[in-house]
Amino acid sequence: MSGGHLVHGMGTALEAPTWPAITWAEAEAVLARFPAAGRLIDLNWHSPRPFSAAALIETDRSVLFLKRHHQRLRSLSALAEEHGYMAHLRAGGLSVPQVMAAADGSGAIALGEWTYELHRAAPGIDVYRDRQSWTPFLTPGHAQAAGVALARLHRAAQGYAAPARGDHPLVASFTILPAHDPLAAAEAYVAARPALADWLADKNWRQELARLFATLGDDVPDQSPLWTHNDWHPSNLLWTDDSRVASIIDFGLATRTCALHDLATAIERTAFRWLELGKEAALGDVGAGLAMLEGYRTMLPVDVDALVRLLPLVHIEFALSEIDYFAGIVGDADQAAVAWQDYLIGHADWFLSAAGQDFLRRFKCEAMA
Repeated sequence: MSGGHLVHGMGTALEAPTWPAITWAEAEAVLARFPAAGRLIDLNWHSPRPFSAAALIETDRSVLFLKRHHQRLRSLSALAEEHGYMAHLRAGGLSVPQVMAAADGSGAIALGEWTYELHRAAPGIDVYRDRQSWTPFLTPGHAQAAGVALARLHRAAQGYAAPARGDHPLVASFTILPAHDPLAAAEAYVAARPALADWLADKNWRQELARLFATLGDDVPDQSPLWTHNDWHPSNLLWTDDSRVASIIDFGLATRTCALHDLATAIERTAFRWLELGKEAALGDVGAGLAMLEGYRTMLPVDVDALVRLLPLVHIEFALSEIDYFAGIVGDADQAAVAWQDYLIGHADWFLSAAGQDFLRRFKCEAMA
């Protein structure tokens, strides 16, 4: 299977995977470490997501989701951080995947250079599983339902007091923009990640970030810390027949940020056709963003002014984390450059363009009407 398996790239084309597809023998070896898993019958589907390898598998007991990471990306302790948050949400009534226990009682195992986690398949229809991750919802109704589900997640997350995760690659943290001096916070963020610091060393990154931070205006109002999902896009949601969110999946980017950060991230990733950046100016769908906001506000209030000011730059910290991943773990300078120029700089500069400013003006006006 690995020879023909392709995954989503940073653009629209499918690409050869960085991480090879999970094999039958590999899946059998992992299942042997999980007493309740059962005997392997079939590998039904290999995920096209690029940052790990994952497959839906069938055993003689149930359908399971097997996910493999390189240990430099997700250690056992890093996975335990995700699983603790997921357990809290499940206890609060949210439908999220149930993490299966290995023979030693832990939620993940290490074999060689890899770590593995095994989940029971979550209920719901995987409508978006073959679509690029950061592409819009198919309907305004899906966007609104996703907003409702995000607010429910934020309610369920209340009281989860674990500290923010460490300096793992591919975690959407929120330490730079809320700082009194965002540039100093960015310098601290970079210094804590040697591969990122090395890649940026010959670039005018401080000047570029200072230029972008200057567009934020006043400091982001203080927000209550909250563990959040941070990767809220259509293919991380499973659906009912009547277009409600049935389950929430993939907590790999989760950490302690705030509700406003999570909502802004969700809108930034789903109300824009970013894969068409550079091809046309009108990338934003105000209606899609408003539909998500409308759904969210049926359950929780939103500071619309703060949301609009945060929206153009909310992606910056995760973009830096992507560069750290590509430059450090993968060793792909070309993809690191895409994350810097097309993602971090490109998205922010679009919001500074006439089309981006028009989007923000219309969104704010209609949201506050």
